[in-house]
Amino acid sequence: MQLLVFVLAYPLLWIISRLPHRLFYAFSDFICLIVYRLVGYRTKVVRNNLRLVFPEKPEAELKSIEKKFYSHLCDTFLEMVKTMSISTEKIKKKYNVINPDMIHNIEKEKTVLVVCSHYANWEWNVSINNYFCSKGYAVYQKIGNPYFDRWIRKIRSRWNTTLITQKQVVPTVVKNHKNGVRGIFGMVSDQSPQKHLAHYWTEFMGIKVPVVNGAEIMARKMDLAVVFLKVSKVKRGFYDARFTLITDSGSKTSKNEITDAFLRLTEQQILERPEHYLWTHRRWKHRDKVPEKFKSE
Repeated sequence: MQLLVFVLAYPLLWIISRLPHRLFYAFSDFICLIVYRLVGYRTKVVRNNLRLVFPEKPEAELKSIEKKFYSHLCDTFLEMVKTMSISTEKIKKKYNVINPDMIHNIEKEKTVLVVCSHYANWEWNVSINNYFCSKGYAVYQKIGNPYFDRWIRKIRSRWNTTLITQKQVVPTVVKNHKNGVRGIFGMVSDQSPQKHLAHYWTEFMGIKVPVVNGAEIMARKMDLAVVFLKVSKVKRGFYDARFTLITDSGSKTSKNEITDAFLRLTEQQILERPEHYLWTHRRWKHRDKVPEKFKSE
């Protein structure tokens, strides 16, 4: 059954990836009509998240953010599909890295952890490897359908990017570190970790939640550099990406310094254009389960 679904879907995905700009985004509008208006995909989660994070905003403004978010969400999904056929020259025009020299100066000496959030177009972040010499890695989560998983791996592995799972990150970094191999590891770090695995709880958008701090642990232990990747949507189908240095020496940072810096930069990004954040995830689902030892911090 899983193979049949993939075989039926693949030709349509390929056709969609080849559509010219206007038709491509007209199709995205059509998909948005189905996903948002007809199906109401996760609208309850989105509304609850927006009300929770922006209690001061009137309902009309929250509704406006919601509508813009679903339009952007459909664009992002289809832009992932576009990765099937888009050329290197075209992706550089659509996804513009403003300050690659920041990474150039660091990668000569150290492995770089590039941390980002589910904001703007995180699918095209893999294309940053077009700008750098070091081996590029992107952390991803497996998909249940093995055929779609293979497809996702293939399109995200373009531009000489190696995909690794969350479990493979630490062994890969350690192995490279021991062998003197420098690399650039791209990590989406704003997920909600399992409650029992959380080692750090802090405020994110004004609400105390467990946070992922794997990048910090690796950076401090192996003295890695950490850079934040801020992606901004310039207009439909076009993005600017800018790097912000968090630290060029992880071992010299204090506990939670890297994680806190990442969260503050992510918050700034969300406040600028909230409609471009991924509101369908239940990011604040553990807010009422804060362990006693973290309540006073």
